[in-house]
Amino acid sequence: MSQLLIVDDDHNTLASLSRAFRLAGHEATVAESAARALDLIRSRPFDLIFSDVVMPEKDGLTLLAEIRELGVTTPVVMVSGQGTLDMAVRATKLGALDFLEKPLSTERLLLTLENALKLSRLETENRDFRTRFGRHEIVGQSEAMKRVLAQVERVAPGTSRVCILGETGTGKEVIARSIHDRSVRKAGRFVTLNCAAVPAELIESELFGHEKGSFTGAAARHLGKFEQANRGTLFLDEIGDMPASMQSKLLRVLEEGEVERVGGDKAVAVDVRVIVATHRNLEELVRKNAFREDLFHRIYVFPIALPALRDRNGDVALLVDHFARRVSAENSWKPRAFTPKAIALLDQYQWPGNVRELRNAVERMLLLADDAVDDHTVRLALPRLQANEPGPHAGTLASRVESFERSTIQEELSKHRMNMTGAAKALGLERSYLYKKCASLGIDLGELRKGE
Repeated sequence: MSQLLIVDDDHNTLASLSRAFRLAGHEATVAESAARALDLIRSRPFDLIFSDVVMPEKDGLTLLAEIRELGVTTPVVMVSGQGTLDMAVRATKLGALDFLEKPLSTERLLLTLENALKLSRLETENRDFRTRFGRHEIVGQSEAMKRVLAQVERVAPGTSRVCILGETGTGKEVIARSIHDRSVRKAGRFVTLNCAAVPAELIESELFGHEKGSFTGAAARHLGKFEQANRGTLFLDEIGDMPASMQSKLLRVLEEGEVERVGGDKAVAVDVRVIVATHRNLEELVRKNAFREDLFHRIYVFPIALPALRDRNGDVALLVDHFARRVSAENSWKPRAFTPKAIALLDQYQWPGNVRELRNAVERMLLLADDAVDDHTVRLALPRLQANEPGPHAGTLASRVESFERSTIQEELSKHRMNMTGAAKALGLERSYLYKKCASLGIDLGELRKGE
């Protein structure tokens, strides 16, 4: 059952349209003015909005413009008994889905509704597809990432606030987007603000908006991130760097669910799920009185700690393949394979910049490579590799032995062109034992064969 909103100053029109929609199995809410419609739109989501154009005080085109200013993407169909071509063109430019002329036949009305809902569903499916297969796909099969994904699946459907922790470059925004796209708010906007990137004197305006003339340079009304994210999700990155003066104001918004624009004189209700992230230790900041304890408890409802890439055993190869395919597609480049030695080197690197550094390094390697990306290309792309490679005195005894066994077997297999009998003989092992050893060390024989 679809939730519809009908806006018209004529009571007979409201009654007839709402009755037609209800008979067709839809839930119809009516508003006799644009002001009432805006109150309803701010309070809850609708699947489709039908609005008259000519209304007293505020007309339908102005209403449509204000709906879009709020960041609401709900399809809007304009209806008028005094329609002109110019009016229809203006409505289309403002984002109206269709323009209908009165009197309306029930058949035309229901056909428009059906087409609008089909289009809305298609856009939602496309958004889901892009989330699953696009630039924000979560890639990883390590135990550490499986735990993260399980947490995402658990918390996403609800409204709980989430605090994502992790080093810079670990993919905190990707996780936040994944939570949004798995939630009931996925049709709403996902709005971001990096608290560390906005000057302290501007962050209030960025978050809460401002009225025209409220300060020098405020030439027009500006809707802040909270209003832009109404009925959606607001992602506050690097919350640990938020100025102390703003922390108390953010706390008030989280407690009361309303914002007041800079220079404004009335509160605006907002319905926003807030997800925050930081690379800093918030509990330590609270102990040092550098972060408000009451705000900490408001945002630290469901923490998700992202592992550093160096702690995601086995994920580097998956990420390299993912980024190589994506970067090649974006630039229309010929796909290039990574040799086993190249992957082994990348797997050994400590990745201080985490996934972000890996993505940029993959692009650099694809640019440097003439054919397949080999170990020589990797060393050219990562000049710090030698200094950061774990040497004979790095790691536990078990990890050093495992690393040595893996690289030795991979080298011997490459030397014998993946002939298991020859490699096993050279290593002094039974052929069946070599297969078991490869499996225990996570050596993918299929990938090695493709790299040869």
